[in-house]
Amino acid sequence: MLNIVVLVSGGGTNLQALIDAQNSGKIKNGKITKVVSDKKDAYALVRAKNADIKTSVIARKDYENVALHNKAILKELKSSNADLIVLAGYLSILDKEVTDAFENKIINVHPSLIPAFCGNGFYGLKVHKSALEKGVKITGATVHFVNEITDGGAIILQKAVEVQEDDTPEILQKRVMEQAEWDILPRAVSLFCEGKIKVAQNVTRIE
Repeated sequence: MLNIVVLVSGGGTNLQALIDAQNSGKIKNGKITKVVSDKKDAYALVRAKNADIKTSVIARKDYENVALHNKAILKELKSSNADLIVLAGYLSILDKEVTDAFENKIINVHPSLIPAFCGNGFYGLKVHKSALEKGVKITGATVHFVNEITDGGAIILQKAVEVQEDDTPEILQKRVMEQAEWDILPRAVSLFCEGKIKVAQNVTRIE
């Protein structure tokens, strides 16, 4: 049974999707053992406590710079014996020291079909606003491994979602979460825990 540590910053809807999937038996050979937040008031911490999952807060504002914050995060991940780290709406940037220490053991869900609308500055509603401004007819979500390049790690799963004519960024965000993110994130976590994901030259193969 692998130890899953989830990093959060906000409301924790993707964390809730993982908790629900775990409770229904959809995540095989893995268990969420800790939730770590970079914000003291993140509602995701409440979701974790309601599910009897241990929590800790390593607030970005408590550290002088990004490097020191990352060192604290790395120490927490190692002490928690993390086998898989899931970024579920985690807004702080993990530096190369962290991504190298957990190479191909950190996954993130991004609300677009990478390589579209991704990279530095593309997060939250900004992604959906950009998609609508571009006039795309299909968007979606991507679960990928995390490396030192923003949204640059190997893609694990993707799922497409149709864009509707009257969509606002908020409406599109909700549809992408409900139809794609909450589906493929738990699936990717289970595939990892079952040892079914192989990575070579930044490309994954699902076995």
